[in-house]
Amino acid sequence: MKRRFRIIAGVDEVGRGPLAGPVTAAAVILDPERIPDGINDSKKLTHPRRIALAEEIHAVARVSIAHASVEEIDRLNILRAAQLAMLRALDGLGVKLDLALIDGNMIPDGLPCNGECVIGGDGKSLSISAASIVAKVCRDRIMVDLAQQFPGYGWERNNGYGTKEHLEALRNLGPTPHHRRSFKPVHNILYQEKTVSN
Repeated sequence: MKRRFRIIAGVDEVGRGPLAGPVTAAAVILDPERIPDGINDSKKLTHPRRIALAEEIHAVARVSIAHASVEEIDRLNILRAAQLAMLRALDGLGVKLDLALIDGNMIPDGLPCNGECVIGGDGKSLSISAASIVAKVCRDRIMVDLAQQFPGYGWERNNGYGTKEHLEALRNLGPTPHHRRSFKPVHNILYQEKTVSN
């Protein structure tokens, strides 16, 4: 007997690699009758196209976005924190799902429904692609807001990734409360600071 799934959500996260800011996940249930044109892996879209598509997706789909904080990343590790953000995003949909399509090769512990991993899912599944788009747009906006509070690190351009500009600012200005202390470049600078001050 062929399995039939009715309510399917695509799930993806962004922000596992940066040195600063939260990790952000989105879960999206697309309406098959109202799928915006041009949905693709968020990394393959221009910035303006991503923003336009995110608005369209929010208008026609059920969307939930959630985060795991820097404190949670440092306490749990980045992989578990990303999974926590995914679970929160799924929970935020507020509906009973038949299936969650998860980008990657690992199903989060405690998934509230059937789950299926899709490696490279943001290029294979429209609902995962939609999740990657809204998650990235949301996290990018968070980093722009944080850049205004903590100027000098270039977060409005690098989104917290360890670019040359960011690493130089980290050495010159030191870490902020939004830096991930469990990440090696940040940890090393903190350790150097302690060594120098001792």
